[in-house]
Amino acid sequence: MSKKIVDLAIKRGVDLDSLPKHLAIIMDGNGRWAKTKGWQRLLGHREGYRALRSALLNADDLGIKYLTVYAFSAENWKRPAEEVAGLMKLIETAAREELKSMHKNNVRVNVSGRIDELPQGLQDALNHGMEVTANNTGIVFTLAVNYGGRAEIVDAVRDIVAAGFEPEDITEEIISAHLYNPQHPEPDLMIRTAGEMRWSNFLLWQGAYCELYVTEDPWPEFSGNHMIDAVLSFQTRTRKFGAVVE
Repeated sequence: MSKKIVDLAIKRGVDLDSLPKHLAIIMDGNGRWAKTKGWQRLLGHREGYRALRSALLNADDLGIKYLTVYAFSAENWKRPAEEVAGLMKLIETAAREELKSMHKNNVRVNVSGRIDELPQGLQDALNHGMEVTANNTGIVFTLAVNYGGRAEIVDAVRDIVAAGFEPEDITEEIISAHLYNPQHPEPDLMIRTAGEMRWSNFLLWQGAYCELYVTEDPWPEFSGNHMIDAVLSFQTRTRKFGAVVE
């Protein structure tokens, strides 16, 4: 465990016994951040990869059990071909280069999305990461790649129909059980960077009651202090799930 992030969290008043179990992050602002520096957008994504490495370690050290990040959305294919190709290669390279470190740190790697539509090299890297870390017992780190919340619900409905369920037998629990990662708890806290106030088609079903925290800073500038800010905000909120809490 990193004494630095834990000590900082305690010093700032974080209750380590009341952490979000599942943290989701929309890593926004990489390209815009790069443009402010006169760089190509892809360089911003590379810096964002470094911020993600730090965020994963910090979340693990704090004691968060699940981290899911929006790495590439189903809508991101609309971006310029050069940027998309660069992102695919960047994710593949990161998946291969970080695997040894993640395995050493007991991280369990997972993916979410229509993975079979990705380039074969990236599919192989992601599948290899899941195989190598399958028995790890630490934080579950999920990369949402070629992911869309609506697409996930469509895929769940298709599976339910294929399984032969009658309409009157379909419940929320049945739908939840046919999502991409039904074994994961729903996210408690979602962080979005770069000041955007949209859900952007991320974990639409699972995130129905998760708390949202937005920072104006772009993802490459995301630090341990940003994560602590989000957790502190989370710990001030009363989660009612539609009920009345006295």
